[in-house]
Amino acid sequence: MSDLMVFPPSDPRLHLPLERLRAALAALPAPPRDLGTVALVVERHPDDARRTPAVGVFAPGEGLRGDRWSLSERRHPEAEVTLMRADVARLVCNGQDLSLPGDNLLVELDLSAENLPAGSKLQVGEVLLEITAKPHTGCLKFERRFGADARALTALDDLKPLRLRGIHARVVSGGAVRPGDAVRVLGRG
Repeated sequence: MSDLMVFPPSDPRLHLPLERLRAALAALPAPPRDLGTVALVVERHPDDARRTPAVGVFAPGEGLRGDRWSLSERRHPEAEVTLMRADVARLVCNGQDLSLPGDNLLVELDLSAENLPAGSKLQVGEVLLEITAKPHTGCLKFERRFGADARALTALDDLKPLRLRGIHARVVSGGAVRPGDAVRVLGRG
């Protein structure tokens, strides 16, 4: 496991303006629709600390073991695991650590509503995930880390179907996930 990282306050000089974010997003190659890869596994800890383990262990009803969700008394069953496109994370992070968005899995895969409607099944390493209907929207923490324009980008009407802020999933069957593991779409909706 990697060491626990605690991040200093975000540097506003790294926050990109909306126009630049939109242009950079438009220049990204289309993400794979059926078969992608895991770029990073992220455990979130209290006080916004992060750990990026070489192996993440997921279990039904627990999400990612060691993650603050699994330790919380107020767990939302449709939000066991969060996923975000790795290329979008790189864009908004703008040089900051990729674990900063706080999603459990950064993946190279199309997370759009068209590609992965609620009920879709993903095989991620050894883990079977089901995409839930719970929206994953940008919060004030996301805005503090990446700026108001980054949060606005994820909420633009024409971009909302892309789910740039990410998606929620529940663990159907558990196991291990490692960076570099395949992400396979097993079924849609």
